[in-house]
Amino acid sequence: MRASALEFRLRVIIHVVLVILGFWSPWIEYWNLGRRISLLEWLALELSRLGVVSFAYATPIVIIFATLIAALSVWLRVWGTAYLDPGIVHAASMNAGRVMASGPYRYVRNPLYLGVIFMVAAMAFAMPVSGAVLVLILVPFFDLRLILGEEKFLGNKLGAPYQAYLQSVPRLIPCLRSTLPIGPRPTHWLRAVLAELTPIGVFLTTAILWWRYDATLLGRAYLISFGLSLVAHAFFPTAPPAE
Repeated sequence: MRASALEFRLRVIIHVVLVILGFWSPWIEYWNLGRRISLLEWLALELSRLGVVSFAYATPIVIIFATLIAALSVWLRVWGTAYLDPGIVHAASMNAGRVMASGPYRYVRNPLYLGVIFMVAAMAFAMPVSGAVLVLILVPFFDLRLILGEEKFLGNKLGAPYQAYLQSVPRLIPCLRSTLPIGPRPTHWLRAVLAELTPIGVFLTTAILWWRYDATLLGRAYLISFGLSLVAHAFFPTAPPAE
């Protein structure tokens, strides 16, 4: 069930492949399975068909909902990266320095993976319904495997303090209150923002371009956002300077 070290190293590529597969949904053309209608359009149509709201209101409501999900992704990713440090977050291999129980880690053990799930969920609104369903199953499943792999690694490295942390903080569903002491404030907010340009781009794309009602445009813009984030990482290294 746990992800391998190779899967952890390739986690970004695997996420990108899954998202591309969701947008592409080749089974629609090749096997005539499903229709090429976006999840957002389908949800708006279903809301109007059920008589909850008219279609004219249903579409903006779903757009706002998708935007809120994207905003949650940005909040979790930037907040979590600021406390953990961008160099560790985007490292190719697992790291075990100390138990992180500050910031968002006081309420949920894996805010970064939760942020990824929310980011993909926001993008899924522009995918065909069948592609969105596939991605919303495979991405959380893959991230859970990554989490289990990290928990095994950190448990072996950090021992009893980490085991106590596991008992105090939920894995993916945040608790509203925490009994853990408040830790030090992070010092790398700017690098955290630079390191998390992909969810920021997804949020801006969702919030601005969905009002064009063009799912294809959204998909292209999401891929461009990811490409721009890679360029930004090349020019603005996220790893802290050597001491």
